[in-house]
Amino acid sequence: MLNEEFITVALPKGKLFGLSTELLKKVGWTAESLSEKSRKLVIANDDAKLKFIITKTADVPTYVEHGAADIGIIGKDVIAEEEKNICELLDLGFGKCHLMMAVPKNKRRRRLEDYAHTRVATKFPRIAEKFFTARGMQMEYIKLNGSIELGPIVGLSESIVDIVETGTTLRENNLEEIVSIMDCTARLIANRVSYKLKYERIDALVNDLQKVLRQG
Repeated sequence: MLNEEFITVALPKGKLFGLSTELLKKVGWTAESLSEKSRKLVIANDDAKLKFIITKTADVPTYVEHGAADIGIIGKDVIAEEEKNICELLDLGFGKCHLMMAVPKNKRRRRLEDYAHTRVATKFPRIAEKFFTARGMQMEYIKLNGSIELGPIVGLSESIVDIVETGTTLRENNLEEIVSIMDCTARLIANRVSYKLKYERIDALVNDLQKVLRQG
């Protein structure tokens, strides 16, 4: 049930957590002992009427969609893959990366279409399917949750669709990017009902964040 007094914020574990809390702290949205390592499931700031929940990355849009969290911070890649009914309020600019397709260097084919009817290992089967279907390519999608690069190495797939920041992991595993699918950054999202009921506080947050982002 939506809490009309507190604002509940869903934050993702991992690389976006520190960047998210650092940005929120600049606009006064924080709580004592707000840490990714905290064993508390909910960390509250009673004075500021704020609650924070720290959850797995892919679960942030689910908490927000169902109102367990009023707002959240999550990467555009997760938003696109999860396809939840949420409001996307602001591009926060950090966590820059891109989603791409990569193959073993020694098995590169001449055209993208030459990979039709092959297997793709990915954490993002929905995004991948939309991308390839739009190009008239039927593929077999193999959902993995970690070490996507291992797919082609052990013969599970011919290619991967995954997030890349620096490309180091690809190079270390003799994989080569052949096409970029989408650019991604962290976004501020909101529950649709919360955005109406708690509009003033959420809109004020958006405005304050915009000011901080403009200042660099």
